[in-house]
Amino acid sequence: MKSHFNASWWLAVLMALPMLALAHDPKPATPAAPVVTVSDQAKPVVAVVEQFSAAMHAGDLDRAGALLADDVLILESGGAEHSRAEYLGGHAIHDAAFLKTAHSQVKQRAARVDGGMAWVGTETEFHTTKDGKAMILLSTETMVLKQTLAGWKIVHIHWSSRPKH
Repeated sequence: MKSHFNASWWLAVLMALPMLALAHDPKPATPAAPVVTVSDQAKPVVAVVEQFSAAMHAGDLDRAGALLADDVLILESGGAEHSRAEYLGGHAIHDAAFLKTAHSQVKQRAARVDGGMAWVGTETEFHTTKDGKAMILLSTETMVLKQTLAGWKIVHIHWSSRPKH
C-alpha cells in the first residue's frame, strides 16, 4: 500500500508539472474566462480549496485552519511552515491581511483525485496596491489534499507569485 501512495503522489506531481511550467512562461495567455479542468470526482476537493480561500479572504483563520491537516507543509517564497499551528500563528495573519485588500481572479484551475489523495493547481491574478501604486501579481498555487474521516484536509500548499509585466 505504501508504494501505491508514493506512486500516486508522484503521478499527481508529474501531472501538475506541465501546468506549473506554463506558470513561468514570461508572457502567459490570459483567457477571458477561467479555464477549469475539474472532473466531477474532483469537485469536492476544489470546494475545500475554495472554502479555504474564502476564509482567508474574510480573515477567518479559524475556518481556514479547520481545513488544514495538523502536519500541513506550506512552502512560499523560499520559506516553510511545518504545521497548522505554525502557519496560523504567524504567516497566515499576513496572508489574510493581504487578501482582504486585494482583488483576485482565478485564471486557470485543474484538479485530480487518485484514491485518498488529490491535488488542485490554480493560477490567479491579484490586483492590489503597494506604496500607493497599482500592482498586478500573477500567482500559482498547488494544494495537495488527503481524504480523512473528517473529510478532505489540505496537507500541502505551495504558493509562488511574481509581478505581471
